[in-house]
Amino acid sequence: MTDAVDPTARFSGRAGDYAKARPDYPSGVLTVLRETSAGGLDSGTVVADLGSGTGIFTHLLLESGATVHAVEPNADMRAEAERALGSRPGFRSVGASAEATTLEPGSVDLVTAAQAFHWFDPARVKAEMIRILRGDGGVALVWNDRDLGSTPFLRGYEELLSTRCPKYKDLQGKADTPAKFDALFGPGGWKKHVVPNEQRLDREGLVARLASSSYAPKPGDPTHAATFGELEALFDRYAEGGEVVVTYTVVVIVGRPART
Repeated sequence: MTDAVDPTARFSGRAGDYAKARPDYPSGVLTVLRETSAGGLDSGTVVADLGSGTGIFTHLLLESGATVHAVEPNADMRAEAERALGSRPGFRSVGASAEATTLEPGSVDLVTAAQAFHWFDPARVKAEMIRILRGDGGVALVWNDRDLGSTPFLRGYEELLSTRCPKYKDLQGKADTPAKFDALFGPGGWKKHVVPNEQRLDREGLVARLASSSYAPKPGDPTHAATFGELEALFDRYAEGGEVVVTYTVVVIVGRPART
């Protein structure tokens, strides 16, 4: 099965760049989860982090003292998480999909999905969330929403993605859709929180950041050299002190899945 029809394969071969260059999540996200009734994150919480990838968000969850089942179907991504987090107390690596986690019924207090919800089958993942959550456990959907144009560099980067990466346009807006949240939580059953974030990248980091994206051409693709050549030219044009700045808004959608 190719990655055109199987989203779990889209990041094969990209895990190293993903772990190195994707933005992390600020501690303010933990504050949201601790203070939100549907999150209720504390040191005794058991979390299922669905589509956990290389463990970037899992790492933040572990900082709270929670036990985290990092559920990731892609072997490359999962191996990166195990390498980085395998010795951490509370870390559990699970080779499974979000729609079929293999976790026991009623075994977790909180389900999270960071930068991953748009890859899931909505109906199947909702059923799985309900199955594995205990009591009135909640769900938190989290992602870094990149600023598309507040600076010349960000405008140039967005233009590069739009013109050089055809698959990029297909993915825009798939995560942030109120209709999807209504289907999962029920109309009015979710709340949106935002936390500012920022990432500073040197030349190598910027190249790895694009290479980590599922829509970026891989080496051997006829458009690879031109795409990354333009990226480096963009860096040369706008870098200050050997870095460019990418700003984000971390979006956190929190609620309890509707059981109807």
